[in-house]
Amino acid sequence: MPLHFPSDFIFGTSTSSYQIETPFEHDWHGVKAMDGHIFTHTTEHELQFEEDADLIANVAPAYRMSLMWSKLQRGPYQDFDAETVAEYHRLLGSLRDRKVSIMMVLHHFTNPLWFSERGGWEMRENIPLWLDFVERLVQEFGQYVSSWNTFNEPNVYVSFGWGIGQFPPFKKNPITAIRVVKNMGKAHDLAYALLKKKYPLHPVGISHNAAVFTSETIAGWLPAKLFDLWFMEFVPKHFEKVDFFGMSYYAKINHDPLPVTMVTTPDKLRKSGKDHDDMWEYYPEGLRETVMRYWQKYKKPIIITENGICTSDDTKREKAIVDYLTIVQDLIQQGIPVKGYFYWSTWDNFEWALGPTYKFGLYDCDLVTKKRTARPSAKLYASIAHRKEAVVL
Repeated sequence: MPLHFPSDFIFGTSTSSYQIETPFEHDWHGVKAMDGHIFTHTTEHELQFEEDADLIANVAPAYRMSLMWSKLQRGPYQDFDAETVAEYHRLLGSLRDRKVSIMMVLHHFTNPLWFSERGGWEMRENIPLWLDFVERLVQEFGQYVSSWNTFNEPNVYVSFGWGIGQFPPFKKNPITAIRVVKNMGKAHDLAYALLKKKYPLHPVGISHNAAVFTSETIAGWLPAKLFDLWFMEFVPKHFEKVDFFGMSYYAKINHDPLPVTMVTTPDKLRKSGKDHDDMWEYYPEGLRETVMRYWQKYKKPIIITENGICTSDDTKREKAIVDYLTIVQDLIQQGIPVKGYFYWSTWDNFEWALGPTYKFGLYDCDLVTKKRTARPSAKLYASIAHRKEAVVL
């Protein structure tokens, strides 16, 4: 099976600083995950920037990443911490030396405690606090960046933070959730203008989580429709000022009437006989369906900002890489402007409310020693990412 991509197609991997660096005074610090681990240690990325820069460069020529807001800015409108600035310059300089292009994410789920204590994204008055951080980050580190994401998956962030209450601030209030979406949408528009003023030629986009919501029973029909309306339509319409539409895709989620997943209803999903990973039903065709949906709606170039599979079986991961990239190739051949693909994740990290035992990485990360070890999928992905072609058996 041949794979071939245009010369300007962007191949990369993706991480979040909050999931790979030791927490520093942010609102996820100390949270107990579903697998029993406490969010106090992740993968100690800050202790091995040089080694990780080699790893990142070896696996792909681009990298989607974030910098820890709480560690850089210790209070509202404060100057950045000098030691942290120096550390991040060292990391970004190392990546630049290795010719890795950077997509920078400005908000990836997590806030400094001082921001959360002021009401966080529930308060419109707090938008200038985040914009101050953005302006300082752009001024200090913009020289390293090729493209920008303002927010990572605001539909996930709001749904889990104010819908089902599994992310900080652990609330269940749909009215507040709508207000948060509107505040973040306003912040996105302002950040877009700020970024374009400073770097007019650098693309600015959003990253939305895309999923296929279905039902095979009458009881699940309405919940699936409501989830789709909220997740795929309502939230994205607040982030339309973009140069590209970034989207992540992982799953098809059936409803009966609640979501059927390996996290919430593993026996039900197993008994269905459907292919699955350790979290969701495995449905690669959903990538095609969601890309087409958003292309037809927005007519913006599309970048797959996250895609991957949660599994300890690396044979499944290798198959997933081929399955998904085959679909991306097909879309490009149909004339759909898919401009890039970032695999999630470069190495195993702390998977938010689930914990570090949920494995997405091309590299294994030992839970105790933090040693990174390449899985066979890392070699497969690197060969495609650097050559932009492959013959896969």
